[in-house]
Amino acid sequence: MDMVRLIAIDWSGDRLLAHRRIWLAEAVEPGRLVRLEAGRDRAAIGDHLLRLSRTAHAPFVVGLDFGFSFPAWFMTQLGAREAPDLWAHVAAHGERWLAACAPPFWGRRGRPRPVCSDPPLRRCEAALPRVNGIAPKSMFQIGGAGAVGTGSLRGMPLLHALHAQGATIWPFTVGGWPVVVEIYPRLLTGPVRKSSGTARSTYLAERYPRLDAEHVRSAAASEDAFDAAVSALVMAEHAADLAALPAETDPIFSQEGRIWHPSQLPTPNSKLPT
Repeated sequence: MDMVRLIAIDWSGDRLLAHRRIWLAEAVEPGRLVRLEAGRDRAAIGDHLLRLSRTAHAPFVVGLDFGFSFPAWFMTQLGAREAPDLWAHVAAHGERWLAACAPPFWGRRGRPRPVCSDPPLRRCEAALPRVNGIAPKSMFQIGGAGAVGTGSLRGMPLLHALHAQGATIWPFTVGGWPVVVEIYPRLLTGPVRKSSGTARSTYLAERYPRLDAEHVRSAAASEDAFDAAVSALVMAEHAADLAALPAETDPIFSQEGRIWHPSQLPTPNSKLPT
């Protein structure tokens, strides 16, 4: 197999400032980046990935920092049997969901968290360890501190477009390159105090001493750039895992998805496209 390109994107659901907050990092070997850049909004980063998927001469894997699916009970309510059905539905209705913020969504002004007997987290989220006391939040939260639902609802149309073009969206679909995985940067960076520029600089110097000075400066300058850079570097350390991801056999994970990280990958029982 050719050398695999590893691309991590720190995503943003921000309506106005996404072009400042979305960062793309690329690595082709452990410890080094070949790109760390911002400036594209969601539409532009989507066009960039779709163009790469059509023209790239080497296989590549993309890690995207947003939730790829919802809890199975919510998908059942929607009548979405599989994740591609959900992505198509969100592409058509997601902005209306955000505007209405009707239950089970919450977090906008005047929209407190509703009482609900169904679990607010996907199984893959509930299973993740806390990092510095921080745990994944519910996809139904679309406002307030730490909300992840807005970025996810504005990211699923990209999954819909990539799937339509033949990409493999792990663990939901099997297609060609690119292979797209859900990432959770806090799990990949570990317990660093990301709000501190000094802590970010120290972390990069200690863990990735081979990084170019320009990439160190960019990655240390903001949490968004730091998350993209470290995610791509971790992906590069585990390129072999990412090139041999397992087919999904669990029906719940087949609907709800998995969050990729190295230590919890099951034993591969099939390989991705060559």
